[in-house]
Amino acid sequence: MKKTLLLLFVLNVLFFVSCTDDNSDDQYADYIVARPLVMSKTEFATSVTIVAPKPIEESGKVYTYGDYIFINDKYRGIHIINNSNPQQPVKVGFINIPGNIDISIKNDYVFADSMMDLVVLDISDINNIQLVNRLEDVLYNNVFFPLADLFEYEDYDYDTEIIVGWETTTERRLKSEVEQRNGGIVLMDGLAAAEFSDSGTGQGGSLARFKIVDEYLYAVDSHNINVFDISDLDSPQDLEDVYAGFDIETIFNQGNYLFLGSMRGMYIYDITSPATPTLVSEFEHGTACDPVVVDGDYAFVTLRGGNMCGATESGLFIVDLTNIESPVLAESYPLDGPFGLGIKDEKLFVCDGASGLKVYDKTDIHNLQELNHFEDIVTFDVIPLESHLIMVGDGVLYQYEYLDNNIKLLSQIGLD
Repeated sequence: MKKTLLLLFVLNVLFFVSCTDDNSDDQYADYIVARPLVMSKTEFATSVTIVAPKPIEESGKVYTYGDYIFINDKYRGIHIINNSNPQQPVKVGFINIPGNIDISIKNDYVFADSMMDLVVLDISDINNIQLVNRLEDVLYNNVFFPLADLFEYEDYDYDTEIIVGWETTTERRLKSEVEQRNGGIVLMDGLAAAEFSDSGTGQGGSLARFKIVDEYLYAVDSHNINVFDISDLDSPQDLEDVYAGFDIETIFNQGNYLFLGSMRGMYIYDITSPATPTLVSEFEHGTACDPVVVDGDYAFVTLRGGNMCGATESGLFIVDLTNIESPVLAESYPLDGPFGLGIKDEKLFVCDGASGLKVYDKTDIHNLQELNHFEDIVTFDVIPLESHLIMVGDGVLYQYEYLDNNIKLLSQIGLD
């Protein structure tokens, strides 16, 4: 009898503990927590330096210029890679630019964001890069927030320090705590695809926020097109900003038009008068993260759903631009979680995140044909050059050789 009572007591205790644990677990969830990377304002003002190659911490956007590849280390600066031999790329240096996300290059001058500042560097001698100018507070809304559920500002002194970036971790927190404190700003950030450059400029990507067209630099933030006259390359002139709406993420150029990607749709601006872009039309697609590339009469837009991008599904939208004042959806295809994309002749390259690199024949937009699918790699950013393809994955730079109907791996180099 005593054994039976003891057994029942133990079972009751276990049941009670189990129920308590279950209830406790219901009160908690995993959240993405963001903490700022902080620097003193005095140090920030003199923070642009050139140092030896170093491991990358978080792969960002990729940009090509001449024989060099420039890869953003998110919020930290730019890694420089000598790519004169694509089969054996070599790391040559790192430009320390706190708060950096984007660059654009023309005639050996690099234009880069450093939080709200625009910095200009002379790279005519890649072994002796010089900072030639710094325009302060000209990118007023260029303060980007990461995808996060909760922002922690521990030991941050607003008067003497500046936030130059973010570190994110996944942590288990009380749901009630997050619900009470949540309300941080969320702004998408991207990696990119490609567009072919004007003479003297490099090639950036479809998720780039900087774009040089002739003697003007256009830099989009969450609300505006920031316009700079760069006819004097070492002394850019900050012109009047153009309000463009909300959640602006990317910029792409074809001819006299700028194509802005936002979480809500695609906006088309006429730059016939380059200092004053004017709205032509817009194409709305709902809420999602979306880079845009344009080829002829079609815009190719990848929409990434999930997390805080808004949409529940991901896919490729192909938009007919025959009537530039009234763009319409021509076709759509499902994808898993796309980031950047690029076009070379009739090939369409899509970085589908953890689902790898997908290559399509886009001859018939109503019936895309898959040519290649490189699986088991995480893909972010792709630039189709005239000679070969460049792609950045999770801490790896890949290069592919073009073949008649497909591509093959040419080289890869770890960035860590």
